[in-house]
Amino acid sequence: MTAGSQLVEDARLQSARWRLLTASSAEDATAFQYALAEVAPDLAGTGVPCWDAWAAAFAARARLLDGDPEGAAEDVTAAEEALERCRPSAERALTLAYLAHVQLDADRYDAALHLSVDASVLAEQVPAGQPSRQLQQAHAWLSLALTALDLEELAAAQSLRCAAVAEALPDLADRWHALRLCAQQHAELAQTVQRRGDSTRGAELAAVALSSAQAARALPVEPSDADLDLLDVVQAWALTLSGELDDALPPLRRVRRHLQDGAAGMWLRGYTDLVLARLLSRRCARDASPGSPQGVEAVELLVAASGEFARAGDRRRYRQSLLELGQATAAMNRTVEALHWLEGYRHETRRAHLRSRELWAELFVRRSRLREAERQTAVLRRHALEDVLTGLGNRRNAERRLTELGDAPDLSLAVLDVDGFKTVNDERSHLHGDAVLRRIAELLRQHCRTGDEVYRWAGDEFVVLLPATGEAQAVVALERVREAVAAADWAALDVPAPITISIGVATSTSAGRPRTWRELYDSADLQLFNAKRGGRNQVRAEHGGPHSRTAPRAGRPTRASVDDLVAEVLGGSARRPGWAFDENEVAR
Repeated sequence: MTAGSQLVEDARLQSARWRLLTASSAEDATAFQYALAEVAPDLAGTGVPCWDAWAAAFAARARLLDGDPEGAAEDVTAAEEALERCRPSAERALTLAYLAHVQLDADRYDAALHLSVDASVLAEQVPAGQPSRQLQQAHAWLSLALTALDLEELAAAQSLRCAAVAEALPDLADRWHALRLCAQQHAELAQTVQRRGDSTRGAELAAVALSSAQAARALPVEPSDADLDLLDVVQAWALTLSGELDDALPPLRRVRRHLQDGAAGMWLRGYTDLVLARLLSRRCARDASPGSPQGVEAVELLVAASGEFARAGDRRRYRQSLLELGQATAAMNRTVEALHWLEGYRHETRRAHLRSRELWAELFVRRSRLREAERQTAVLRRHALEDVLTGLGNRRNAERRLTELGDAPDLSLAVLDVDGFKTVNDERSHLHGDAVLRRIAELLRQHCRTGDEVYRWAGDEFVVLLPATGEAQAVVALERVREAVAAADWAALDVPAPITISIGVATSTSAGRPRTWRELYDSADLQLFNAKRGGRNQVRAEHGGPHSRTAPRAGRPTRASVDDLVAEVLGGSARRPGWAFDENEVAR
């Protein structure tokens, strides 16, 4: 398959996936079944793990709609196995969030929690500067899953992330839906927070819901009637939670009449009845008239809402309706009726997923501990491979990198050290010496080329790796570094004299045969010695030329051995291989 045809194929599969996700969020199950029948052949048999996972995920949802939970469980397992072969990405996070919904529909709350945790971790790992529709949808589906798991705080946080990602994308329809979701999740959380007695925070959350709804209305988008009705309900609810009861009532009445006249879905009718009942109950509490016609109407609306939610399969809001029915009838002194509704709520709560909430807390703690372990591992790794004083890579890091590069062609290696560094330590202090080394490291970072790698080898000695760089290029690059150090302002460091550096350079191909990195280092170190002997503050390479500031003495070959050079400097006989300088024998 050519690159062009592959792009066309991916675009076709992505279009099929978006259609099925849209149909999955619709209240009418037949819309999903029709859409799946149309696009299932496109998704099946691709051999690509991520598309195989989507095919299995959509098949699992279809089996649930057909009343086959065992088959759905097999498809979910197949989807998870396919995802194991996919790299971590926003696409994978979205698939996991969708699978969490499938598991919730099958009443497998523990499995849904595990999938939600995995989806959340993956979504958080996507870099902030890489927004995508997959990431936006992952946050949206994750927010809805967390709502179904009674984790409203986390659901609201995911809706905010969804809106933030959508803001960075061009699709206005997705942005509209993200803002509507954000408004709804914050309104629901505000309701819960106010019920717990925190009216201040409840008002803040309601303000977020209201601003999100208003931002959605400001977009030049024409949503469906059902979407617009839901936004009207959410905005009226936000007004209610903000204390603007009289302003919230007319739009809620209008939406309810519109839903009764049309073919609205059960869930939306139930949702509208629930919000309107809450508004009327607040008006009764404000007017101290629980038994008024508004109070009676609120009870009737809650009864209707509980029935709609039960038929739509929304167990969470069904439980909420039962609880509020018990509270409303108790306030009206209808004791027997109140006990009936509260007993129903107790029964529903008993069969709810309290264990799931404990499991989420356990998983969250485990995840936090794992992230802390990863952080500590990263710190230890940094300490193992980083020079603490300068922040450069240390010798171990340099040796590891040299081993990785192996016998790469045209690898240049430079060894450099600070001229007269011992004088700084002796005449000032080791703290002054440390300051000089930090400044040298800073100058190396600034003036080495992009792609060159700088390490502190030991003491005042540094190593620079210049991949894919011949000797002439390396000398030019390092001469620029040398000049930058020599021209730097050293007055602030209170050193005896301006600081300069000497540099020796070797290139992997200069010897006419491959060399190990140790041979390359030894050759560069030899050229450093040449630079020191030639007067310091210069760059020396294996082959003489214009870059050598001091010509070699007559009668001595440019590539003399270290032993020959030592004998010449010290005026003695050549030493045996493996010699070492005595202390203060040669000042560097």
